[in-house]
Amino acid sequence: MSTDDKRIREFAYQIWESEGRPDGQEHRHWEMARKLAEAEALAPSKPPRATRAASAKPGKPAAKPKAVAKPAAAPLVPPGEKGLPPGSKSSAAKKPRAPRKPATS
Repeated sequence: MSTDDKRIREFAYQIWESEGRPDGQEHRHWEMARKLAEAEALAPSKPPRATRAASAKPGKPAAKPKAVAKPAAAPLVPPGEKGLPPGSKSSAAKKPRAPRKPATS
């Protein structure tokens, strides 16, 4: 049995397991597995990250990711004071609630 046949068999088994082991679906599972194995064989393989870093030119440091600028923090302003964004309401601008009616006995 070739390596491809073993891989197809593994895929078919995984598909069968993932579908709850149904009876009578062998042909469909095998076709799905064959297509997955073909796609896997055609996909370009990428070397692991450690290998890519090691393959950089000697004497040249690896490129570091650029730092992302953080937005400036807004100044803290106590509620009820100026500095609120337009359209927002402060707690001081709210209308006071009416007092509760006394409970009747």
